[in-house]
Amino acid sequence: MTEQPIPRLPFSATQLAIYTGVILVTVTLSGLIAKRAGWILEPPNHEAIAVSAPASSDFDAKTLLRTVEQRCVVCHGCYDAPCQFRMTSAEGVARGASKQSVYNSSRLEDAPLTRLGIDASSVDEWRNLGFFDVTTAPENADLAQSILLRMLVLGKKHALPKNAPLPKSVDLDILRELSCPAPDEFDRYEAKNPFGGMPYAMAPMADEEWARLSAWAAAGAPTLQQSPSTTDGPIVQIAEWERFLNDSALKERLVARYLYEHLFLAHLYFSGTDAKTYFKLVRSSTPPGEPIHIIATRRPYDDPGTDKFYYRLSPVSETILHKTHITYEIGPARLARYRELFLQVDWKVTALPSYEPTVASNPFAAFAAIPASTRYSFLLDDVEYIIRTFIRGPVCRGQVAVNVIEDRFWVMFLTPDADLSVSDPEYLAAATPFLGLPAEHAEGPLLDRLVPAYLDHHRQYAELRGKRYNAADPQNAGPSLNAIWLGDENASASLLTVFRHFDNATVVSGFVGDIPETAWVIDFPTLERIYYNLVAGFDVFGSVEHQIATRVYMDLLRIESEDLFLSFLPADRRRDIHADWYRGGQVKIRTLLHQKPIDIDHATQIKFTTDDPKAELLTKALRRNQSGLSRMDPINRAGDRRLGHSPELAAISSIASKQGPWVRYLPDLSLLRIKTPTGADRVYSLIHDKAHTNIAFLFAESLRREPEKDTITIIEGQIGSYPNFFFVVDHGELTRFVDGLTAVGTQEEWRSFVDTFGVRRSSTRFWETADFFQEAVSNQHPRKSGLLDLNRYDDP
Repeated sequence: MTEQPIPRLPFSATQLAIYTGVILVTVTLSGLIAKRAGWILEPPNHEAIAVSAPASSDFDAKTLLRTVEQRCVVCHGCYDAPCQFRMTSAEGVARGASKQSVYNSSRLEDAPLTRLGIDASSVDEWRNLGFFDVTTAPENADLAQSILLRMLVLGKKHALPKNAPLPKSVDLDILRELSCPAPDEFDRYEAKNPFGGMPYAMAPMADEEWARLSAWAAAGAPTLQQSPSTTDGPIVQIAEWERFLNDSALKERLVARYLYEHLFLAHLYFSGTDAKTYFKLVRSSTPPGEPIHIIATRRPYDDPGTDKFYYRLSPVSETILHKTHITYEIGPARLARYRELFLQVDWKVTALPSYEPTVASNPFAAFAAIPASTRYSFLLDDVEYIIRTFIRGPVCRGQVAVNVIEDRFWVMFLTPDADLSVSDPEYLAAATPFLGLPAEHAEGPLLDRLVPAYLDHHRQYAELRGKRYNAADPQNAGPSLNAIWLGDENASASLLTVFRHFDNATVVSGFVGDIPETAWVIDFPTLERIYYNLVAGFDVFGSVEHQIATRVYMDLLRIESEDLFLSFLPADRRRDIHADWYRGGQVKIRTLLHQKPIDIDHATQIKFTTDDPKAELLTKALRRNQSGLSRMDPINRAGDRRLGHSPELAAISSIASKQGPWVRYLPDLSLLRIKTPTGADRVYSLIHDKAHTNIAFLFAESLRREPEKDTITIIEGQIGSYPNFFFVVDHGELTRFVDGLTAVGTQEEWRSFVDTFGVRRSSTRFWETADFFQEAVSNQHPRKSGLLDLNRYDDP
């Protein structure tokens, strides 16, 4: 079969008027005038996807693109886009939809790879992978029969009741079974799902927006090609970076492999360039100067299948999503830093490591030649980026994927000088056999994958680590405060806060919120293993066994980090604090089986003066930090509040870090808009911190909840990729908002409160409010912002 590029669909104004007329017969829209549409998106670097622009358009193509992004891509953007219909690029629209879900916790075997821009380069190849067309009508059908157009028409025909809870037949669960009707199945779908049109379970779009999208859909969703806008500066820097990454010397080749495996998820950008220009680091079969042909492998450390390949910087040409926008700055300063770290140090490599899974999946084996101090310094330089790859990478989706962590905890790092894996050259050589990850055992039954890494190797590593640290501290003095990394001039934030929002998570710099229940101190072996477990070694298309193995191993890495934090506290308080973290009969049995007893033989060199050593330690770490982080949080920490705060801050802080019956009703992440007379509206994020007896198990989380202990953390500005609800309050009504919220004690009272201050999915203000928050996040972090995802917006 001859491969077909994405179809070029030039339509005359007369033809388009006929198509739009069919729509108007289906749905009466008086006053709408059909207009011709073109969608402007830069397709990935595949020749088969380059298309010609249709003839002239009656309206601005940028307006159409903005409508597609703000009304379509906000749900159809990521791996969890319904039916894999991703509208972030021309290729995604032409690819169409699939009945197979990327996230499937029940599949027994690995699924075929369907990564956009990587695993197929033509429409025919996508059809062979099971995707079906959604933009053109079936053969011999009338012009209004494309799935995309019929979905829009269905949504217009059956609009939701305004400002009301959704009908019970409308399911919002992210694990719901999706119909994904093929062209010959749509009649049955429509009859069964009258509210199944687009935008799904949301308020209708404005008439002009619907007209614009439906005209575009009626024309077959034609595309316009946009020429890359790369300036001379980036072109020169791209060439310099590709020379660096493709040096033929063994030392440089090993460094390039290490960098690629840690940066493959990043959106790379050059300092001083346009905020919309990003690149991906890829492996290509073609050298610099030629079109990029990506080598598709399941994992970044898999064998590329050829001895000759090249690391290339490929432009990111699809819509930027907040969920997947993991930025990392490159440029002359970064290149100089890499040379200083990796090349101006005396080390040698005589042969490159194998791509066999037993070697490639274990970074301590594959990169043993690179000094540990160099590798740990590389990670610490941008440790917030490293942690963000865990958070925003494909692994961090779904309740089971993130219930391995508390709803909010603070993170610190062991300083290199105090980390024996860095300071003792023999440490990693002895430990490496025990530092393999579950992905090393990619084949075979689950127990065969877990037993070596989960039971045997991890226990052996814990024993080795204990003996080494005992030998290094014969007086059992324990760690000092200096063992916590302060940060330096080369590094980003050295203190972090991680929030879990039930089925996704967020990381921010600094210590945010009141003193958390738990905290971590992470050393080099743990940090590198978390990365290779959750990012480099995680396969979003993998089987349920792979997903469970990943989750269970992460459990052990969390415990390591919690235990290291406890080692800084007074010995006689450690086990009581740990016991408070892990309450419940079953968890005691699990702890006895899989965790060594909390160390009480070593002291701590830190002098404590209060009866709350956990809070005292965290406060000391914050005060001595050198990353330029704010040491105050007057909204959430009562001790940081001073007289003279504004009435707004006083009202907001009155509910922060508080417990009460009302807290349990709040969604995981709410965004609050405070409207002001001047129009300078302000944004706050309300984060629901859910309490648990423990987080030691994959399932039955609801049985371990303690809602009476829930609190909320409030941040000025927006965080998170998946807002669950919007509130809009006039500045003069803020006190009434706070009083009304804290008075909620029943589901009926909660719904009444939502009716007064909330913005339901069916609200006539929904899209206006969503656009406001989207603009707010774009203005707040122009370089780090992207489209928010509305897939998980609640319906209280």
